[in-house]
Amino acid sequence: MSDTTTAGRIRATWDANASAWTEAVRAGRIESRRVATDAAIVAACERQLPGPLLDLGCGEGWLLAALADRGATGLHGVDTSAALVAAVPGRAGVTAEACTYETLVADATRCAGPWRVIVANFALLAADVVPLLTALRARLAPDGVVLIQTVHPWAALGDGRYESGWREETWSAFGGAFSEPMPWYYRTLADWTRALGDAGLTVETIEEPLHPATGRPLSLLLTCRAG
Repeated sequence: MSDTTTAGRIRATWDANASAWTEAVRAGRIESRRVATDAAIVAACERQLPGPLLDLGCGEGWLLAALADRGATGLHGVDTSAALVAAVPGRAGVTAEACTYETLVADATRCAGPWRVIVANFALLAADVVPLLTALRARLAPDGVVLIQTVHPWAALGDGRYESGWREETWSAFGGAFSEPMPWYYRTLADWTRALGDAGLTVETIEEPLHPATGRPLSLLLTCRAG
C-alpha cells in the first residue's frame, strides 16, 4: 500500500466522517480520551508553554480550544481535512487552516514558525513519517519541542504479531454515523525510535497514560527535541 494513495484515502475518510467525529469528541464518547489521554496531552502542552504552538492534525480543534480556555495564545491548527478545520471553535488567540502533510513537507513557508511547541496528537497515521517529522523539526524554535501522542504499541497489539504494518479503523467503538473505515499504520516502539532518529529528533521523555481502573497503558506520549 503506497503512502501517496493511502494519504488521499485517509483525507477522504476524515472529510466523510468529520461530523460524526466532531460529535463523538464533543459528546465525550471515546473512553480513552475521556479518562486519560486528553488530559495527558493538555498537561504536556502546558508544561512547555508559553510560546507559539502548532497543533498538527488539529481536527475539530478541541485541543486548541482547551489550551485557549486556559489562557494560552499564539495557537495555530493545521489539518488535512477542510471539513474538520471548519469545525474549529472560535477563540481569541486561535487560528487554523487546511493543508496537506505533503504540502508541509514540500513548502517550508507553510506554518513556518518557528514554534515553541509542535503537537501531533494521534495525528501521524502514515507508514513513512520521516519526511514530515524532518519538516517539523526544521520549524522548531531553538528551545522547541515536538509532542507526539499515539496509540500504545502494546495496548493496540491485540492478537496480531508485534510488527509494524497497516491496519483499519472501523470506528465501531465510538458510536455515531461513521461512514468510512480508515487505514492507519501500526508502529512498534523500535520503529517509532528509528523514525524519530532518522528525522533528527531525540526523545527526551516517554509517558504512558494509564486507564485509571485497569492500570493498562492507553497511549504513548513522547517529548522530542532536535539533535
